[in-house]
Amino acid sequence: MYYTYVLYSPSLNTFYKGSTNDLESRLYRHNHGYENFTKKGVPWELIWFTQKPTKSDAIKLEFKLKNLSHDRLKAFIIKFNSDINPNVNSTIFFMAVGSNLDEII
Repeated sequence: MYYTYVLYSPSLNTFYKGSTNDLESRLYRHNHGYENFTKKGVPWELIWFTQKPTKSDAIKLEFKLKNLSHDRLKAFIIKFNSDINPNVNSTIFFMAVGSNLDEII
């Protein structure tokens, strides 16, 4: 199983979109400085993810998400919030489901 995911960095006020076959390990790598692109944004919060049956499907969705504008990505997260990780901190979870969205981003 593969995953496409969206992370949010409160310190940078930005999103990161990616795909992986091990979501827990990937989030750990993002938050512990193993990935050059995301090390400046620590801590990263997992605000949305979905499972895909193949690596190709996960990568296709990742590229589609990367081509969305900031506003369209926010709308996507709100629309498809059923896949949101309920274990993220409440500020980010509320952002993802639309509460105080414009204040946070």
